[in-house]
Amino acid sequence: MFDFAPTHTATPKPELYRELVSAALALTESEPDGVANMANLAALMWTYLPDLNWAGFYRLAPGAGELVLGPFIGKPACIRIPLGSGVCGTAAATAQSQCVADVHAFPGHIACDAASRSELVVPVTAGDRVIAVIDLDSPRAGRFDADDTAGIEALACAISTRIGT
Repeated sequence: MFDFAPTHTATPKPELYRELVSAALALTESEPDGVANMANLAALMWTYLPDLNWAGFYRLAPGAGELVLGPFIGKPACIRIPLGSGVCGTAAATAQSQCVADVHAFPGHIACDAASRSELVVPVTAGDRVIAVIDLDSPRAGRFDADDTAGIEALACAISTRIGT
């Protein structure tokens, strides 16, 4: 039985993300199924990161030019997102993390949950190609910052070979 949780609620963000990455690696260490790993990783992010209303993955559909919904925790979500559309599609198309303080100010934002106010999307790469994105939404504007971006980028790098899509 796994009991992964942050050591303290007041843990500084860099340390919290180091703990999250360590837990993610331990949780996915011997599991070859990428979907199972994404499901557990979505739950892990939900457990470790406060003030979220959605946490999960979109996978790049090979040859389709779009992202397809992967495992997540939160309200039902958009199933397909074209590359370049919304925060997720932009992150996937540019291979650049997108940290958006106010999603209503983001051109072309796709609102799957009207309660979302801020969003962080980080590409997961295999070599030089994007295979998925990690998507975090919060009902609080300005929820995500540079520490969150760096932490989720470290997570994406650590788990990229374990979610093979």
